[in-house]
Amino acid sequence: MTTEVVRLAHGGGGRLQAKLLDELILPALGTPARGAPDAAVLDATDGRLAMTTDSFVVRPLFFPGGDIGRLAVHGTVNDLAMAGARPLWLTLGLILEEGLPLEDLRRILASVRAAAEECGVQVVAGDTKVVEAGRGDGAYLNTSGVGIVPQGVRIAPDAIQPGDVLLASGDLGRHGVAILAAREGLGLDPPIPSDSAPVSGAVAALLATDVPVHALRDPTRGGTVAALQELADASGCRVVLDDATIPVREDVRGACEILGLDPLHSASEGRFLAAVPQAEAERALSVLRSRPETAGALAIGQAEAGEPAVIRRLATGVERRVILPAGEQLPRIC
Repeated sequence: MTTEVVRLAHGGGGRLQAKLLDELILPALGTPARGAPDAAVLDATDGRLAMTTDSFVVRPLFFPGGDIGRLAVHGTVNDLAMAGARPLWLTLGLILEEGLPLEDLRRILASVRAAAEECGVQVVAGDTKVVEAGRGDGAYLNTSGVGIVPQGVRIAPDAIQPGDVLLASGDLGRHGVAILAAREGLGLDPPIPSDSAPVSGAVAALLATDVPVHALRDPTRGGTVAALQELADASGCRVVLDDATIPVREDVRGACEILGLDPLHSASEGRFLAAVPQAEAERALSVLRSRPETAGALAIGQAEAGEPAVIRRLATGVERRVILPAGEQLPRIC
């Protein structure tokens, strides 16, 4: 039996592209048939629109805990949530490599659809291109997202003040290690699953209270340290982490020790960091811990007056400045 694969002609604008759209891509996503304009005109309710875009080049395409389709939706929805927005609409760009098995494409699209339904968003526009064999790693995805920021919500890193407490919504660094293990065939038993997941529900629950959330960040590429350095630079505060409270799973910590990696530089794709006033930290934690996806939320440090930097305070009281590496510790993780 001959396996169906993506061909260059599938991106050429002719019959094969029309067939790919009508028989595979649009039905798989639950999207109306072709004939709509290239741009979606969207009705907005009261509030400010937020928009983001991201491209996903993760290798391998499928990994424990997710795949490139699920990751693309979660990554874009989470970026909107970090602005305090309620995600509503997505666009999807597919760059497919000649020779990609259509069954793999079906799996990716099924994941996109399932993740979009899970997050309560619609895929409203898209594009498909095909590149020559050997030039696309199977598939690259681009997703853009639009959401609405409710009135009165202002999330910005420059709102952080000395004394603010830093919260983590769960264990950190898992996605990067999961991708590395899958890519290099490390044979971990059991395998480390990615933490790819939407955080928009937990953020919305937190914002629905009157807890003043000063800043939000998802620690994706560059991991927790990169996210906190951005907050420190924008706020003019130094960020001090309590080393004993940093939540890292034992399997992730063990894998990092073997590989000579730091889990604080490893990406998470279903976690977020929040800065809240010290007086409100316990109430914010109570809200997060009441939800299954953020039941492991913890306070991991605080903002202090001083030179913008990320500081790791060890159990002995010794403080060490954490320096960002020149490049990515783990490339191609999203």
